[in-house]
Parts: sequence; C-alpha cells; structure tokens
Amino acid sequence: MNDSFKHKGLRKKLIQTIKSKGINNKNVLSAISKVPRHLFMDSGFIDHAYQDKPFPIGANQTISQPFTVAFQTELLEVNKGDKVLEVGTGSGYQAAVLCELGANVFSIERQGELYKKVVNFLPSINYYPKKIIYGDGYKGLEEEAPFDSIIVTAGAPFVPKALLNQLKIGGRLVIPVGENIQVMTLYIRVSEKKFNMKEYGEFQFVPLLKEKE
Repeated sequence: MNDSFKHKGLRKKLIQTIKSKGINNKNVLSAISKVPRHLFMDSGFIDHAYQDKPFPIGANQTISQPFTVAFQTELLEVNKGDKVLEVGTGSGYQAAVLCELGANVFSIERQGELYKKVVNFLPSINYYPKKIIYGDGYKGLEEEAPFDSIIVTAGAPFVPKALLNQLKIGGRLVIPVGENIQVMTLYIRVSEKKFNMKEYGEFQFVPLLKEKE
C-alpha cells in the first residue's frame, strides 16, 4: 500500500480544512486522518485526492467530499463495536472510515461494476467490513437488523421505511433527502413507532438508484 509521508502530510492539511468548517469529533477526525483517500480514486484524480471536493469513481458515481463524509459520520455518533449499515458503498471510502472507528460495517452497493471492485479492494488495503452486498439499498438488510446506525451516501427522494424499521431503539439514520438538492436529515428512533427528526442544511449527492427488479 503506497501511503507516503507526502500523503500523510496532505491528510493533515485536509483535517485542518474540515476542522475549520466545523467538524470537531476527535474520533472522526482521527479516522479520516488514517484512511489513504488517494487509493480510492481513479489514477487521473490522485493528485487531487486531499482536496475537499468530490471526484468521479466510475459508473456515474463519485467519492464524496471529505467534509461531507466527516459531517455524516459525526451525526452517526459511532461507538466501537456498533453495527452500522451503509447504503451506497461506492468507492469504499466511507466504509473504511467507519472501520477505522471500530464499527462492524455492513454495506450495500447497487452498481455491479463498483461492487465487484470494492469487495476485493477494501481487504487489499486492510479494511474488513463484515459484509458487502450487491443489492437494493431501499430495502436495507433485514437479515442483519437491527442496526445501531444507518448511513445513506446517495440522495434519496424519500426516506425508505425499511431503513427506519431496521434501526434499534436509540439508533440513528443519517440520510440526504431530496431530488436535485438534498437536505441532510437525522432520524433517531425513540420507541417502536416514534422517531425524532432533525435537518442539517443542503448537500448535493448522486441519486440513490431506484429499486432493483
């Protein structure tokens, strides 16, 4: 794994950038400082790996802006050993950050091309999610529920009921909701039927793909 002093220095600068934008959870910052983001990107974009911007990863998908990854991860409030469902594996970068936090990560990817790539790639750089599934993110992963938290890394036109149902009591769902521009939304399950909801401003994601047949 090629992770040089130069890359580590660029990550330190990136951490300063996302701190200046309001991220202050030390565990989240530490996790992002350890994940070699340049390894998750197509070779043409490697020089830009530690800019606070999203970049293409193939299949019309992107690797999220580091600030966005940090923001969503901070809202999750992950504790070591938590069972976390990620909807939208993409490049695997968010899953790696969750692994660094000590979470037991289950991840669903809808794009076959990305799924085939990431399922081999993450173990090759020493990240080991519990499961990566090729499947429909709208349905979640009922056989592994309930989850301590669920993170959706694509723009959802609505909040899938299956994801809410698969949260533990006290569990947290972080999901960008909307068509062209999304509002980052946090749901906390307070009882079997009740959820508290809070919104955190506008973001822009690639769309969460429609249900698989």
